Amino acid sequence: MEHEQTIPEPRKEAETSPDSYVPDQLSTPEAAEPAAHGVAAADAADAVVPRRGLRRTTLLIAGAAALGVLAGVVTGYAIQYDREPTPLPPLAQQKMANPAPVAANDATSDRSINGNRWDKSDEDLAKKLLEAPGGAKDAQSGYESADEFAVRFYKEPGRNFGNLVGHGLRRIATASWQEGEHEFVEIRLLQFQERSGAEYYFGQPKHYMAEDGYAGNGGYTLPGVPDAFGHAWLYKLREKPGYLPLREGRAVIRRGNTVVDVEIVNKRGNLTEGEINELAKRQLERL
Repeated sequence: MEHEQTIPEPRKEAETSPDSYVPDQLSTPEAAEPAAHGVAAADAADAVVPRRGLRRTTLLIAGAAALGVLAGVVTGYAIQYDREPTPLPPLAQQKMANPAPVAANDATSDRSINGNRWDKSDEDLAKKLLEAPGGAKDAQSGYESADEFAVRFYKEPGRNFGNLVGHGLRRIATASWQEGEHEFVEIRLLQFQERSGAEYYFGQPKHYMAEDGYAGNGGYTLPGVPDAFGHAWLYKLREKPGYLPLREGRAVIRRGNTVVDVEIVNKRGNLTEGEINELAKRQLERL
């Protein structure tokens, strides 16, 4: 029995249907979005690389410049170190005229020993005091210690002694005398180590002389002397029942590191500014 040949049917292509269709992911906007992000990230990475490179380049240039400066300084120092020093120009006066040293004898003094460093202010200060006029009584002159002066002159000697010493008081020379029966004169030369000490002493009377216990007025400027270097006061007339009238005068002048302090007391009240000015002028001329 012959078998019937079965002819196979041709295979059909799989039918496509909307349910079985799988869309191409790259063809949809959703699929394209991640790809777009990837490209942007790559571009940003590429953009950062040049900035970092520029920063490194700047640092390298700055470091090279610093090393160059340092190398230049070291090289210049090494060159100067090996060179011979440049000789100074000769002095205009190559041989100074100095006195030859001599052995000490009876005539040796502080001035002869320190002749090159001697100043006029180092001379005997007492010799610069004004001499008492002829016929004056009780004329005295010489040096006075700072403590004696403070006790005799100030109401608060302890505090004022400390101020004088603290401002470099060096020495005090005083002269005093009596003219006639009623007038008494005292002159003081106060020398300080520095000019600032003389300025301190000179400025003190202006703080208290205007009070009633002293001159009772602001005083006046001495003729021919700037107020910054000289000032004078004529006290108010002091009168008291049963006593003769009394008047005082004072002048204070600063010259360098020395202060001239002049006081006059007249027990008859016969004292004028002209008399104070004349006495201060004569003493100033001695300096």
